[in-house]
Amino acid sequence: MTRDHPASRALREAHKAFKPVETKKPMTDYAKAQQSLHENRERLKAERLAREAQQGHRPR
Repeated sequence: MTRDHPASRALREAHKAFKPVETKKPMTDYAKAQQSLHENRERLKAERLAREAQQGHRPR
């Protein structure tokens, strides 16, 4: 059995505390446009479904 040395334990915890932060890559114009398009499509779909559900519950 090996014992964990205090120096290596401290070093391991220091690496854990100061690990590099993952940065996101800047979005390209194309990616921004695609994300915007997707968000708009989802919003419009939710609005349409809400409208259709409301029409379905309205007495005729």
